[in-house]
Amino acid sequence: MSQTIIALAINGIVFGLIIALIALGLSIIFGLLDIINLSHGDFFMVGTVIAFTTLTSTGFFWPALVIAPIIGFMLGALIQFSIIQRIKNNAALSIVATFGLSMIIQEIVRMTFGAAPKRIMPPISGTFGLFGIEYEWYRIFAAVASIIAIASFFIFLKTTKLGTWMRAVRHDRDTATTMGIPAQQVYLFTFGIGFAIAAIGGVIAAPITTVDFRTGVDILPFCFMAVIIGGLGNLPGTVAAAVLLAFLEGVISGFANPTIARIFSLVLMSSVLLIRPQGLFKGLTK
Repeated sequence: MSQTIIALAINGIVFGLIIALIALGLSIIFGLLDIINLSHGDFFMVGTVIAFTTLTSTGFFWPALVIAPIIGFMLGALIQFSIIQRIKNNAALSIVATFGLSMIIQEIVRMTFGAAPKRIMPPISGTFGLFGIEYEWYRIFAAVASIIAIASFFIFLKTTKLGTWMRAVRHDRDTATTMGIPAQQVYLFTFGIGFAIAAIGGVIAAPITTVDFRTGVDILPFCFMAVIIGGLGNLPGTVAAAVLLAFLEGVISGFANPTIARIFSLVLMSSVLLIRPQGLFKGLTK
C-alpha cells in the first residue's frame, strides 16, 4: 500500500509539471488578451498527435520536441490573427468562439487519425530504484524536460525584449501602447507562444498518456483549476498550484477512488474562490 502511494505521489508531481506547462500558456493568454480559451486543452492534444505522427513517419520520437513548438506557434499566431483578434475584450464571445474552435480541432484530428486511442512507447526504456519502488526513467526525463521548459519560459520573460513587452502590456496595456510597444504584435506572439508551450507539454506527455482526439477535454479543467488556485495572472503561482494539485490527487488516489481525488480539487478551488479569490500564491507574483 505504501509503495503504491509513493508511486502515485511521484506520478502526480511529474504530471503536475507537465500540466504546469499547459496552464502557463492558458494563464498568459488570459492575462494579456482577457480571453477565456476553452480550446487550450486541444493545443496540448495537438502536441500528442505531432509526437505520434513524427514517430510513425520518421521512426524517431525526439524531433517532435522541435517540430511541435514550431507548428504550435504558427497555428497559434494564425488563430490569433484570424479569430481571436476579432473578439478581443469580449469574454462571452471568446467562450463561444474558442469552444467552437475546440470542436473544430477535435473533429479534424478524429477524421485524420481516427477515433481509437493510440499509444506511444517511451523512447527511454528501463526502470531504477526510487524510494523502494521501480520507477520509469522516461517519467524522470518528462519531469526534467518540463522543468527546463518552464525555466526557459521565465528566463525568456525576464531577459528578452519581447518578454519585457509582454510583461509591460500585461501590467498596463494603455501605457505600454503609449510608450510605443506594438501591442498587436505582442498579442500575436503571446497566443503563438501559449500554443507552443501546450504543444511541448503534449509531446512530453504522449508516451505517458494516450494519443486521443478527446485528450484535451480531460486536461482543460485541471489547467483552469491550477490557474484559479495559483491566482489569475500569477504565472509562478500557476506552476506551484499545478504541481500541488497533481500531487494531492495522486496521494488521495492511493486511498480513494480517483473521482474522489478530483472532487477534492474542485472543493479546494471553490474554497480558494470564496476565501482567497486572489489565489493561494499571490505572494509569488513579485
